[in-house]
Amino acid sequence: MDKYDAVVIGAGNGGMVAAIRLLQGGAKVLLVEKHNIPGGFATSFRRGRFEFEASLHELNDFGPKDNGGDVRGLFDALGVTDKIDWVPIPDAYRVICKNEKLDALMPFGIQAYIDKMEKYVPGSRDSVSKFFTLADEIRKAQAYTNSKNGVVESSYMVKNHGNYVRTGSYSVSEVLDSLKMPQKAKDILSAYWCYLGAHCSDLSFTHYASMVIRYISRGAMMPKGRSHEISLALCERIRELGGDIWFNTEAEKIVTGADGGVEGVILKGGRQIKTRHIIANCSPHLVYGKMMDKVPESVIRATNARKFSGRGFCMFLGLNKTADELGIANHNYFLYDTSDSVKQYEIMKKISTNSAQATVCLNRAYPECSPAGTSMMYFTTLYMSDDWGNVKPQDYAKTKEKVANMMIDRFEDYTGSKIRDSIEEIAVATPMTYARYCGHPEGAIYGYESQYWDGLNPRLQMMGQDHVTRGLRFAGGYSMRLSGYSSAYFSGDITGRQTVGDIKKEGN
Repeated sequence: MDKYDAVVIGAGNGGMVAAIRLLQGGAKVLLVEKHNIPGGFATSFRRGRFEFEASLHELNDFGPKDNGGDVRGLFDALGVTDKIDWVPIPDAYRVICKNEKLDALMPFGIQAYIDKMEKYVPGSRDSVSKFFTLADEIRKAQAYTNSKNGVVESSYMVKNHGNYVRTGSYSVSEVLDSLKMPQKAKDILSAYWCYLGAHCSDLSFTHYASMVIRYISRGAMMPKGRSHEISLALCERIRELGGDIWFNTEAEKIVTGADGGVEGVILKGGRQIKTRHIIANCSPHLVYGKMMDKVPESVIRATNARKFSGRGFCMFLGLNKTADELGIANHNYFLYDTSDSVKQYEIMKKISTNSAQATVCLNRAYPECSPAGTSMMYFTTLYMSDDWGNVKPQDYAKTKEKVANMMIDRFEDYTGSKIRDSIEEIAVATPMTYARYCGHPEGAIYGYESQYWDGLNPRLQMMGQDHVTRGLRFAGGYSMRLSGYSSAYFSGDITGRQTVGDIKKEGN
């Protein structure tokens, strides 16, 4: 029987960072991955002469060397920053809501963003400036909490990070209203909400503000080799540090002992690994529902209380004309039916009504990402219910085609770009695709929904309560930092360091 200090299940973003942190802490580590490549959603694939990015639109909080963010700091500490060739994203986003005559292109840089907002919405400067001041306080408080692994004194937080505490239980809508921000400015500022998968009346303000300021203050980056370049760099670093990675290796069972704690892992085929520490880079629903025979009732109740976030749908287009020729002016578009996120959220529950989309043209950031004379686009939407579960098998192909056509029509109508006749390659991923590829229940790509009662702050403050089974922790989009690339990396960082502490305590 093989024996390791810790086993990481799943070579996604959080799992690989956790493995590096364990190795840096002196642990003997095995990472098992059921696929033949690392990364999970952080990968790329080829169709014809195009290499498509599977999921990453842009990486926030990385920043250039002279304005590095927390993600750059983490990558520096992991030893992977210089293994990746980065390219900056030109603009923050363009949000279009045709029915409400909203079309705004927003820049990176806080002052530039405030100035641009004032042009679109005269009289908004004061409230938007206050938003960013408040958001920066929140960012600093979260950085402090992260540095303490979530274990902080409440009196210290009240004294030194008061506004973080004050806003912790409020939604985005409530705080923006309190700032007396004009409605159009709120509509523009709230455009990123779909990146967190919850509408603004349910979404924690501290979570949203933290994300927005990280995007706007430091810009966004993209690896030239797609997100798979990050995955390969993390994988290489694990091996440099002496870690073992077994691909094509699925973990089927977590073995527990008399105390209910972790004792090992059984792999598909029957091979058993002895360990007292597991970091699962996968859904707790999957772990508790299929991989463990004995689970405390309190854990089952807590897991089932949480709500799945958006189920993913993504269309990938390889076009035989350049972005300039097609009139694709920007890198990142948000196209909405309505600026009211609550109404838009409801529309996104049904296949028949959902045509909202976040659309990216990587050529606008990196012209050489596709062959000369061509361009690539990614169209992403979320379904806020399991409506794809109602699709009959015989209707699956035509339903995919219907949604793909809706997305193309919406983009052409909203932007004036004519792309349909230039499509050379097309690939479509539905919630079924994501459920099959990564084992995510219902094809949810954003983990559990970031609601105000179960958002970033409560998760960080309740990490101790989540650690019920001795030796078992979680990393990735379903864990304490919730979904998103940056969040997954930091969850792996926290969980890896916590497990190093667990191992040291056992040694003592």
